[in-house]
Amino acid sequence: QVQLVESGGGLVQAGASLRLSCAASGRTFSSYTTGWFRQAPGAEREFVGAFTESGVNTYYADSVKGRFAISRDNAVNTVYLQMNTLKPEDTAVYYCAAGQFWATPASVRAGKFYDYWGRGTQVTVSS
Repeated sequence: QVQLVESGGGLVQAGASLRLSCAASGRTFSSYTTGWFRQAPGAEREFVGAFTESGVNTYYADSVKGRFAISRDNAVNTVYLQMNTLKPEDTAVYYCAAGQFWATPASVRAGKFYDYWGRGTQVTVSS
């Protein structure tokens, strides 16, 4: 069993940066592919990015590529989502998720492959 807890959300102005954290307990992140997803009000959940179990590959949605970066600190069993140049359209609840599956560019984007989810952290970007 893995418990995930996100933190770091908040209210910022457009152009600002935030770093979200996802702390895991129960198992080490190095055993899982970790994904970040987000859900805006009235919208479906969407993929943001993923960091594979091996740590070799990262994948990003086109909408955040070049602005967001995922990293992992095995020493503290935490995955981070660094978000730069935030836009109002980035406003959403952000969730981290972990799963053990064959990570491909397609599979990491599918929420169904992730077994564990955090409760989310709100990010609001004002214009």
